[in-house]
Amino acid sequence: MSLKKIVIDPITRIEGHLRVEVEVDENNVVQDAWASGQLFRGIETILQGRDPRDAGLMAGRICGVCTNSHFRGAITCVEDAYSLKIPKNAEIIRDLMAMALFIQDHVVHFYHLHSLDYVDVTSALKADPKMTSKEAHKYHENPFRNSHAHYEETLKKLDTFVKSGKLGPFANGYWGHGAYKLSAEQNLILISHYLEALKFQTKISKAVAIFGAKTPHPQTLVVGGVTSVADMLNPQRVNDYLFIMKEAQEFIQRAYLPDAKLLAIVYRDEIKAGIGRANGNYMSSGGYSFEGERKLFSDGVIYKHDFENIQDFDPSKITEEVDRAWYDGSTPEQEVKYTDLNSDGSLKTAKNDDKYSWIKAPRYDKQPMETGPLARLLISYSKKNPLIISFVDEFLKETDLELIDLCTSVGRNAARAIESIYVCEYIFKIASELLQNIKYYDTDTWTKYSFETLETQTQGRAFLEVPRGMLSHFINIKDAKIQNYSVIAPTTWNATPKNFDGLRGAYEEGLIGLKIEDREKPLEVLRVIHSFDPCLACAVHVIDAKGKELAKYKTTNVAF
Repeated sequence: MSLKKIVIDPITRIEGHLRVEVEVDENNVVQDAWASGQLFRGIETILQGRDPRDAGLMAGRICGVCTNSHFRGAITCVEDAYSLKIPKNAEIIRDLMAMALFIQDHVVHFYHLHSLDYVDVTSALKADPKMTSKEAHKYHENPFRNSHAHYEETLKKLDTFVKSGKLGPFANGYWGHGAYKLSAEQNLILISHYLEALKFQTKISKAVAIFGAKTPHPQTLVVGGVTSVADMLNPQRVNDYLFIMKEAQEFIQRAYLPDAKLLAIVYRDEIKAGIGRANGNYMSSGGYSFEGERKLFSDGVIYKHDFENIQDFDPSKITEEVDRAWYDGSTPEQEVKYTDLNSDGSLKTAKNDDKYSWIKAPRYDKQPMETGPLARLLISYSKKNPLIISFVDEFLKETDLELIDLCTSVGRNAARAIESIYVCEYIFKIASELLQNIKYYDTDTWTKYSFETLETQTQGRAFLEVPRGMLSHFINIKDAKIQNYSVIAPTTWNATPKNFDGLRGAYEEGLIGLKIEDREKPLEVLRVIHSFDPCLACAVHVIDAKGKELAKYKTTNVAF
């Protein structure tokens, strides 16, 4: 059998630097795949020797998208190390910030990072505005901004882009590719919402900033709680947050969720064919409790798509290997051990001990796992979490799909949309809980402690469900300084290299068996990879570990 490699480097419309190589047979069917993180992780090195109370400020710089998630992960594992219990109000404020980030991330991912894998922009130019309005009513009784005038305005904007020759975000697409299936009117609906989502993300960012002081890189999270007590006690600030979230809920109900249904109906054949399905191992640490013991997300582990037998999540079963990542696994420090590419520029992957990625290989009970919105949905639904059941059932009924059908590229998009709508429901419940606490004079937002009296040698950990999946932070403290620090991000799990076990991670496994129509335009590969919402900045970072100067730049100030 004659095999040929297709290389996509870099994968665009993601956070960070990712290279994917697939090996296809004479029929262009993928037989093997390799996902390679292309920059070195180094934030853990920066943190060594620092004051544990500063961990959040630095870990929050791991990524420019997931800043709040890493900030919270860092301070939570420090609190775990020192057995500090934060006030309920502080937990609620942290959750309100996190939930706003969930919604922002999911909407931005679908429209601005992933939708153009399914939406043919040039086809939308041929749409009839009146027919577009009629088409939108198939997916919601009151579609978002569904008027002839609005669609005519959107067409004019697109036409201006095309005639100017400056396509901006719509440049370099595989327009006209045979894998596109949406009608001209369906394309126009999604392009319309693409443009509206640009406004949406600016508004939702303000919601995070209300309690975080700014975004990205919030400043109000501290070991022991939060510092935004003045915002919590200001009725106008809380009302501003709730108003933004109410607008977000409307957009999700009338645009995002209907668009996910549209996509699932049109691409039903690909869903039923299992396109993008990985190995069936799913994991969630659960969390976001309210009203006593109730949790937004259930914890658990699924093996091989067995939804009937959910195992308990056990952090002690997590390991992280480096056999096929660019590190020296023979040393406890796992020092950098980069190997050059092949002479033709391809990754070294021929042998079982070839290293080909900066991403380490986490395993749960020796198995690669998929984490993210789909994992949370499958586990929470299968464990009969009452908060999610009705949302999943409604989506499956309206699209005539089964639970297993969500375990696909299109299904991952559906899972995010479903998660977004029930996260909105949760936001108003916990905001109500916060207001009740204030009403009865509970205004604590910080647990007082004396750092000098805390243990000088200890360790802590944090497991959080964040937009892209399960995030874990680990800290070892010695002599009141950070001795070791480690982060395993969602993308580290999903984009794991094969390791010596030969087992593929979710990215690589999801590509196996994929039929590529045009080797020069591997749109199908992008669909699978983008469905995971890659964040390589969370999985790998760039820094010279020995403190060498990387580059020097000189700028000139110009007055305008």
